Amino acid sequence: MATSTLPIAATASADAVACCAPLARQPLSAEAATTLSRTMKALADPARLRLLSLVAAHEGGEACVCDLIEPLGLSQPTVSHHLKVLVDAGLLTREKRGVWAYYTLVPEAMNAIAAVLTAPSGHTTGTPAC
Repeated sequence: MATSTLPIAATASADAVACCAPLARQPLSAEAATTLSRTMKALADPARLRLLSLVAAHEGGEACVCDLIEPLGLSQPTVSHHLKVLVDAGLLTREKRGVWAYYTLVPEAMNAIAAVLTAPSGHTTGTPAC
C-alpha cells in the first residue's frame, strides 16, 4: 500500500492544531504544497468524495468494493480505479479477503488535511494569534 506523507504529522496534538494551523503559522514549503495538492487532487472528484463518505458511514467503518458499486452507479472497474487513487493518496486502506477487497477510512489522514486548512479561531488578520 503506497501512502503519501501529509505536510504535517497525522498525529499532531489537538492543542497544537487548535493554537495555530500550519497555513496561519507559516507558508507551506514547496514540497509540502506539492504533497498536499496531490492529496487534494485525489479528493477533488465527486465519485471519490462519495466513496469516502460511503466507506466512513458503512457498518463497522469498512466496506467491500461489492457494496460500493450500486450506490455510486458506476462500473466495478471505475469504482476500483477511484478506490485505488484514494488508497494511493493515503486516505483509505485496502485489505484483500478472498476475492473481495475491503476499504477503511484513515482518520489520521483526514484530520491532517483538516488541520492544515483550519484557521485558528479568532484569526482574522494576517498575524497569527500564537
